[in-house]
Amino acid sequence: MASHHNTIAELAQHLPPALRRHRRHKLTALFALLFLLLCVIAQPFIRAHLQSIAVLDLVANKPVPWLLRKTVTEPITTQDFILPTSKGLIRARLYIPQSHPNAPAIIVLHGVHHLGIDEPRLIAFSSAMASCGLRVLTPELPDIKDYHVGSNSIATIGDSAIWMSQHQNNKPVGVMGLSFSGGLALLAAADPQWHKAIKFVVAIGSQDEMARVATFYRTGEDPLPNGAPERLAPHEYGALVLEYEHLEDFIPANQPEDLAPIRAVLRAHLYEDWPAEKSALAALTPTQLTLARQLMDTTSPITRSLLAHAETLHIEDMAGVSPHGHLKQLTTPVYLLHGAGDNIIPSAETAWMATELPADSLKAELISPVLSHINLDGANPTAMDQWRLVHFFALILHAVESR
Repeated sequence: MASHHNTIAELAQHLPPALRRHRRHKLTALFALLFLLLCVIAQPFIRAHLQSIAVLDLVANKPVPWLLRKTVTEPITTQDFILPTSKGLIRARLYIPQSHPNAPAIIVLHGVHHLGIDEPRLIAFSSAMASCGLRVLTPELPDIKDYHVGSNSIATIGDSAIWMSQHQNNKPVGVMGLSFSGGLALLAAADPQWHKAIKFVVAIGSQDEMARVATFYRTGEDPLPNGAPERLAPHEYGALVLEYEHLEDFIPANQPEDLAPIRAVLRAHLYEDWPAEKSALAALTPTQLTLARQLMDTTSPITRSLLAHAETLHIEDMAGVSPHGHLKQLTTPVYLLHGAGDNIIPSAETAWMATELPADSLKAELISPVLSHINLDGANPTAMDQWRLVHFFALILHAVESR
């Protein structure tokens, strides 16, 4: 073989100069064409990474580097409307890039927050995504808005996906769920009645098994799939949401009159409405005040005992909002993202989901120190940590636009 190559090289040396130059020009042209072809193929993916950097900067309220501003400068309009679902009429908002009214779409689901689709972080993220040239639908989940993680929201998510699919020539649509909504989005994708309308699911800071998360609120432990414990001091928010959702389990049965005034205190505390909380506390009787303060101390043995009892009463309800046990046959592409220091839903939950999903369905998994729960406020991330997060969101942007 070597002698054959040498013979070709020797013959090439005896070619007339004009033919040698022609041969070099053809090779140069061929390499130039190949390089151009590679650039064309890679261009959408490169653009997605540049947009990812810009979107993350916008969400974090950081200045976008001037070289990247053109990637997220699409003027947008918003449309608020009422979306019909099998669980009733809901509020919804559509973010539309003005120059691309029929652009590919993604649904973004809010987490457990009383502002619903008006939550500022959701608005900032949806606006930034739309400024990339994508349509973004944010349906309001009434139960999630009222701090109730229930199965009704699964149907609302699935029906929203069908509605959005119908408004883009019956093409399936990507769904991104924040916090508990991510787990519910996975359940919607696993259900045959909504499966075809969902192109992919992105679950950010989401639960795999609700009972395991509830136990974490009492113990500070959420074991990894390999059995190693993940220990964190749980944020009070998670336990308070469970108390608020099932307050009747925490109030003595012979004191039903205490439910409404104590619920008002918990609601104001979860809403971070400190004047309303102060007013609600002032309206309590001494007995009610003692009980309210007890429930708001989520670290006390008494409160944790009450939480454990409430868990036993709602085992089936928690299973109904848990992707665990529903992922092994899921064919929908899935992207999993979790904050390494998340103390509301521990990152072990994403590790569990990753082990349960079929290899063909799990497209990306990232546990990132850049994030806490769903905020970009992680502790001391490295440049590589930041790049991994940029790459993750670039995959999502690319997935929305791909056919």
